[in-house]
Amino acid sequence: MSRIGKMPVPVPEGVKCELAGTRLKVAGPLGVLERDLSDQITIVISNDEIVVTRSDDNTKVRALHGLTRALVQNMVTGVSKGFEKTLMVTGVGYRASIQGKNLNLALGYSHPISIDPPDGITFVLDGNQTIKVSGVSKELVGQVSADIRSLRPPEPYKGKGIRYSDEHVVRKVSKSAGK
Repeated sequence: MSRIGKMPVPVPEGVKCELAGTRLKVAGPLGVLERDLSDQITIVISNDEIVVTRSDDNTKVRALHGLTRALVQNMVTGVSKGFEKTLMVTGVGYRASIQGKNLNLALGYSHPISIDPPDGITFVLDGNQTIKVSGVSKELVGQVSADIRSLRPPEPYKGKGIRYSDEHVVRKVSKSAGK
């Protein structure tokens, strides 16, 4: 049996879970998340926990078991605590600013880049070098952060670009001046 899949998901106080067929709806103080789940996985909602079980030991169903439990856990955590990723902008002249809801970036291109946040995502700046992307959906926070990072990934010689706060950029030695 899956080590992850067999663990029950604790439901904190203030979070309500509803199951209609295969559609799970989780509502909490930070928002509401909905997801269609596989019909081969059974979900039982009790007072303070959600238990995920599988119908048989088929390979695909076994893989879905742990995945479904992890998705349910992320939904419950998202509506109760939320998720956040921190990005660092490094480089001379590279800056970030917020205008309304939009994130404006100056990344050494001939034009500034403006990013309109999708529903459920907020941008917060610490200074003009640190961007915090937060929201209730772990998938959406990660995807928006990856999209921002892909605009100017960190380069290995000077370390300029956008990187995650916990990312280590392996620096290369530049070419020596003649031998």
